[in-house]
Amino acid sequence: MLGLIGKKVGMTQVFDENGRLTPVTVIKIEDNVVIGNRTEDNNGYSACVLATGDKKKSQITKPYAGQFKDVCEPKAFVMEMRNFDKEVSVGDKLGVDLFKDVTFVDVTGTSKGKGYQGGMKRHGFGGGRATHGSKFHRDLGGTAMSTTPARTYPGQKMAGHMGDEKVTVQNLKIVAIDSDMQVLLVKGAIPGPTQSTVIVRKAIKK
Repeated sequence: MLGLIGKKVGMTQVFDENGRLTPVTVIKIEDNVVIGNRTEDNNGYSACVLATGDKKKSQITKPYAGQFKDVCEPKAFVMEMRNFDKEVSVGDKLGVDLFKDVTFVDVTGTSKGKGYQGGMKRHGFGGGRATHGSKFHRDLGGTAMSTTPARTYPGQKMAGHMGDEKVTVQNLKIVAIDSDMQVLLVKGAIPGPTQSTVIVRKAIKK
């Protein structure tokens, strides 16, 4: 499966030849360097190891730097791409041209953190009546049993930390590819704040 590590630059809009507006997300693909290959014979599975992004020298340890030896300078982000569809060698640099024959992609990122939220906002509960005197407006309602054993089962939807989790948006159409600027324009929104790291893969359902 084809895939690259990118950075969410932000959103903009483009117009087609008929003047129709399309909202797009701009994904910057900095050089993805191949630092290793996993094979069925040696590792039991097939994968390509990609690395990208600058990392401060003060944050680099010798064990971490060892995986980049004789290939490139230590990078900030390292990831395996299982069952990579393209034959690559250690040291190769991959860019947006990898998606020139791809129409739809899946984008994975970390959603924006929203802090500690109540049950209605976090899970979309309807709450109680909004009428005067109801005394049940934005509460969760019952969460446990009224008889023995009086306990709350694990996984009950309640208030808690919201956002800051891995999210994948599937089947986003590639509107344009700019090889000079190494950017990918995909239709619609993707998870995460601006300048966050995302994973762009060829769509598995298209």
